[in-house]
Amino acid sequence: MTDPLCLAPGGLSLDVLRQIHREAPRLTLDPRSYGAMAASQAVVAAIAGGESAVYGINTGFGKLAHKRIAPADLEALQTNLILSHATGMGAPIADATVRLILAIKAASLAVGASGIRAEIVDALLALANADVLPVIPSKGSVGASGDLAPLAHLCCALLGIGSVRHKGAVLPAGEGLAIAGLSPITLRAKEGLALINGTQVSTALALAGLFEIERAFAAAILAGALSVEAVMGSHRPFDPRISALRGQFGQIDVAALFRQLLDGSPLNAAHQGPSCERVQDPYSLRCQPQVMGAVLDQMRFAARTLTIEANGVTDNPLVLVDTGEVLSGGNFHAEPVAMAADQLAIAASEIGALSERRIAMLIDSTISGLPPFLVAEPGLNSGFMIAHVTAAALASENKSLAHPASVDSLPTSANQEDHVSMATFAARRLGDIAANVTGIVGIELLAAAQGLEFHRPLRSSQTLETAMAMIRERVPSYRVDRYFAPDLEAIARLIGEGRFDALVPVDLSTLGSV
Repeated sequence: MTDPLCLAPGGLSLDVLRQIHREAPRLTLDPRSYGAMAASQAVVAAIAGGESAVYGINTGFGKLAHKRIAPADLEALQTNLILSHATGMGAPIADATVRLILAIKAASLAVGASGIRAEIVDALLALANADVLPVIPSKGSVGASGDLAPLAHLCCALLGIGSVRHKGAVLPAGEGLAIAGLSPITLRAKEGLALINGTQVSTALALAGLFEIERAFAAAILAGALSVEAVMGSHRPFDPRISALRGQFGQIDVAALFRQLLDGSPLNAAHQGPSCERVQDPYSLRCQPQVMGAVLDQMRFAARTLTIEANGVTDNPLVLVDTGEVLSGGNFHAEPVAMAADQLAIAASEIGALSERRIAMLIDSTISGLPPFLVAEPGLNSGFMIAHVTAAALASENKSLAHPASVDSLPTSANQEDHVSMATFAARRLGDIAANVTGIVGIELLAAAQGLEFHRPLRSSQTLETAMAMIRERVPSYRVDRYFAPDLEAIARLIGEGRFDALVPVDLSTLGSV
């Protein structure tokens, strides 16, 4: 069993967030957090017992903030808030993402600026550690006063209301609490508001999309290198001097990845020299550092934004223990997440768009020099003809999915919340985009591998031959037409499992190598 992962203030690095999402480690809380939470909860308790009206503690919410709530009704106020806001619809959010939501929410509350009891934060971690995951509908948030509806569904589980998933089975929340060793909680002043305010759902969805896109990106670099070899393309576009003269960090790093993948290729050596007719390859080969470098820059910027957000305090109002103040502001507005997700959507779609163009090139014998549709007896066999159509369909779908969500706004709460971010949808659609890109890149991997085999006995670089062996472990060579769909599913799974990650190491934690 691996050591527990301690959630410390500011300690949710991108690597830690990725680990929580992919590996489900046992989570603990930094002991220093307990004093901070107790101090902020004491401030709220003092206000709740006093005469001053403070938003979210002894008033109504949103447009009803002017309504003063009697001390005897404060617990009912918080419970009513959760029940009325649990209005989500749609398919449930994936378990791995729910686990990430629980961790990010717990880490935010543990900073000690939310006025919530430590035992509630401990309960969030207990749910994650027991694999008792609230069923959270994926639709119903505009990313403005936080992810109100989805976070209300999360909070319902703490109250023993609604449903949870445990080891894949859906159970009543009360049964799930018992499995986790918990009893239903009774919310005190401000605690319901602290739980449902915040950007944790949209942030976790965006991170989950980023982690899938990260793997598709690595596989696309690999596929692009295999395609260069399959058509006996030039290695000159990856010369470091070209990228250095432009200075874009992502381009420099991507060109270096291609050089590493292609280094020492006997196939390339065999067609170099005065007789080589390759002067300038199509853009889909030649401009890979420029396009994929721009993608990498956007992924890194989004990763930085999302990491900052995961470590931030985004509920409202905020409790300042040092002065005893409770400040109302707008940290729950998820515009940074929405814009980061929009950037990722556009960048990921470009991965698929470029890959689709290389597939088109590979099956076109007038450009590739390979047999038509990459099959030895074209005519009798259709080969990769319709696999390319599938790739084109997925790439075209991504064009619609990539339309920016953050430019939309529909006022809510009787115009109190008159500008919203649409961050939750912006983040949620990244999963669909990533799946489409994975499908496109998987088709290219199969097509490029097929093309490379037409040059046997010549071989490519050691790294690319390793990749070829990995591909052929799952999908045999395409000799005659066969039921093709299982092959496409198999290669997509290979990408999704991260099998190519080690061959194409991509660092998103830095903005560049320069």
